[in-house]
Amino acid sequence: MGSGTQLGRVRGLGSAKEGAHHWLWQRFTAASNLFLMLWLLIAVARQPAYDYASMRLWVQSAWVAVPMLLLIASVFYHFRLGLQVLIEDYTHNESRVVSMLALNLFVLVTAGIAIFSILKIAFGAAA
Repeated sequence: MGSGTQLGRVRGLGSAKEGAHHWLWQRFTAASNLFLMLWLLIAVARQPAYDYASMRLWVQSAWVAVPMLLLIASVFYHFRLGLQVLIEDYTHNESRVVSMLALNLFVLVTAGIAIFSILKIAFGAAA
């Protein structure tokens, strides 16, 4: 069996052999998101008070800060993987490159801000 037409091989059309890896990581992050979000919902529901001071004190614990950081990393990576598929499937040529750069920049900046915020609280910076 051949691997497509000669013109298709020259143009590089066809499978990039990355789909299984991408699909697997999307499933891993989905599973971790499920467990970490369940942890977050149960942990927040068990809090005696929801005022700023008690929630800040709660997040300062390493038992809370570490899973929160894992949740942030997993959610943003899952978000990036999902939107990457949409961009690759529905945009063309130069706009694909620009869209991927914008997506990567957005995910990097917003995840960085979220991680910085958790670390700042966890290490006890003044409010």
